[in-house]
Amino acid sequence: MALFGHRRQAPRLAPELDDVPLGRVLRGIAAARGPGPQDLAIAHVERLLRDTGDDWDRRCHRVGVLAQAAPALARGWRERRPRDPDALVLASWSELATDPRGALATCGVAADARPADPTPWVAALAALRLLGRPSSELSPVWQEIRARDPWHREAHLQILGYLSPEEQGSQAALRDFLDDAIAVMPWDAPTACLPLTAAVRQYHRTRSSGGIQALGASRYWSQPHTDRLLDQGAALWLQPGHLRHAAAVADLGMLAYALVRAGRRGDAGPVFSVVGGLVAPWPWKYEGDPVECYTDYSGRG
Repeated sequence: MALFGHRRQAPRLAPELDDVPLGRVLRGIAAARGPGPQDLAIAHVERLLRDTGDDWDRRCHRVGVLAQAAPALARGWRERRPRDPDALVLASWSELATDPRGALATCGVAADARPADPTPWVAALAALRLLGRPSSELSPVWQEIRARDPWHREAHLQILGYLSPEEQGSQAALRDFLDDAIAVMPWDAPTACLPLTAAVRQYHRTRSSGGIQALGASRYWSQPHTDRLLDQGAALWLQPGHLRHAAAVADLGMLAYALVRAGRRGDAGPVFSVVGGLVAPWPWKYEGDPVECYTDYSGRG
């Protein structure tokens, strides 16, 4: 990942982030019309996922983006290659939005097809979360993921959402999960975003709660624990080699957002420079159109 090789460009939604090969494949998919081009697009997806190898973090990023961009391609590929582990895992992720029960079944087949891969298990975790299943059903899936990739970013974010008060958890459950993770998390793990992600979500939970709590949301980022998170992000995340995971640009975008909300525009400027206009929808969508919000905030940074 060439975080420091970005040229400043007009902000745009970039689901691929700074993954150039993935972006190239996405453009090919968008241009594919008819059986011939569709076959070529499938071949490009197949090559991309094969070339990803056992970089599970990047594999999950690529599969998740492709599943959202090309569900029809995922279905067609699975029909042609029903035992192919890449086709199966892409199909399982593409089914999440419309048929989480079906996705759960496909996850099992995909996991059997490539036992070392945590990606089908992460899709299963997402499916169980969407279905609102009890923690007793998520726990064994979580253990399977941890056995394959202990610091899997997307898996940790799924649990963070599941344990939120809006879903199946509580503030206490969230805090316990975060405390346990932070206590043993490597400083450069793909999950480095976890504490700040939780803080941004809590900020918006407070803003939307109404009453006195909402009125006090403007002071949220000046509290010692949130101020410390921003200090750490501003000091460490831009260091070369610190963030190497596939979604690092999205995490830096989140940091820039939080810094602007905290009134720390001087710290936000260098972060925006590194992000380079590559916009992930979250957390910008809290304020409306993500690209418009990013453009506004980066002008303040």
